[in-house]
Amino acid sequence: MYDEREQSPEHGPLAGFTVGVTAARRADELGALLERRGAAVLHAPALRIVPLSDDSELLAATKEIIGRAPDIAVATTAIGFRGWVEAADGWGLGEDLLERLRGVRILARGPKVKGAIRAAGLTEEWSPASESMAEVLDRLLEEGVDGLRIAVQLHGEPLPGFVESLRAAGAEVVGVPVYRWLPPEDIGPVDRLIDAAVARTLDAVTFTSAPAAASLLSRAEERGLLDDLLAALGHDVLPACVGPVTALPLQARGVDTVQPERFRLGPLVQLLCRELPARARTLPVAGHRVEIRGHAVLVDGELRPVPPAGMSLLRALSRRPGWVVSRAELLRALPGAGRDEHAVETAMARLRTALGAPKLIQTVVKRGYRLALDPAADTKYDAAV
Repeated sequence: MYDEREQSPEHGPLAGFTVGVTAARRADELGALLERRGAAVLHAPALRIVPLSDDSELLAATKEIIGRAPDIAVATTAIGFRGWVEAADGWGLGEDLLERLRGVRILARGPKVKGAIRAAGLTEEWSPASESMAEVLDRLLEEGVDGLRIAVQLHGEPLPGFVESLRAAGAEVVGVPVYRWLPPEDIGPVDRLIDAAVARTLDAVTFTSAPAAASLLSRAEERGLLDDLLAALGHDVLPACVGPVTALPLQARGVDTVQPERFRLGPLVQLLCRELPARARTLPVAGHRVEIRGHAVLVDGELRPVPPAGMSLLRALSRRPGWVVSRAELLRALPGAGRDEHAVETAMARLRTALGAPKLIQTVVKRGYRLALDPAADTKYDAAV
């Protein structure tokens, strides 16, 4: 188990890394958890939530259920169930809805939604220990649903095969669309996140809903950047999803993701605290331990922020540690540097200053620069090259 107490008290385990947050709901909470552990956060809500009080589809579904009671109601999330009841109250339909649901068999996906059901004065019939919708579906199909009317509280997340399986087994399904998603009104932050991922100035992107993942991919496709984004997510930018359902749109595009064992924000952040430092390049250079992170470097455990141009040079040098890298090659590594090799000298001077240990990078006259890899490491890294 990862222990944050092992980290230096001066910085958190995510210091030096930049993490994208695509969430609309609870984005501030997730961003705060990441920042508390040292990460720089790029917030780009890929969706916006239709306010419940303005949602005509939810109002229509509520009236339909009040007018004709279902045999079974399936509640999937606590916040969604509470929001539904609160919205019904706002429309003057709250008591009618609860009265109708009192005569209905209610299945709850997990303990949180059980609490919301009971807080509303209702009682669930059953809830799976696994908190799995698949187990809820198995139970319904085993009992038989032919001819039954089943209300399913949706929550913006796709329920793969759930509704289709019930209908195929003969049930009439009424969807209750709590928290529908729409594209964001301001698409600028999403575009900036896509650009950062493609440029590899982002270390990870977090996804807490499948619609957000699908929305990000759709926007990249609109801009002609889908292949570039998929390539970045496949190799250099870590896609971290809160659970397997959230990962589906990415997996459908061939992108492997990481997910915590428990589908919660806290475990998602803990997962990043393990994964991102493990992906950082660590080298013994000039008697120092150098760990190269996204926008900063740890030199003997001390965090040293580095400008973007300097990070580009350092990454180019670290790909062949101990070997001379020419100025021409380093110039190509600099974003938008043009043809003037003097730009390399300027960026290199700033990089050395930022690192606080000038001897980490050696100038090789008329040839270029090299990382001063410790002699004991030469054999290992020569073999790797």
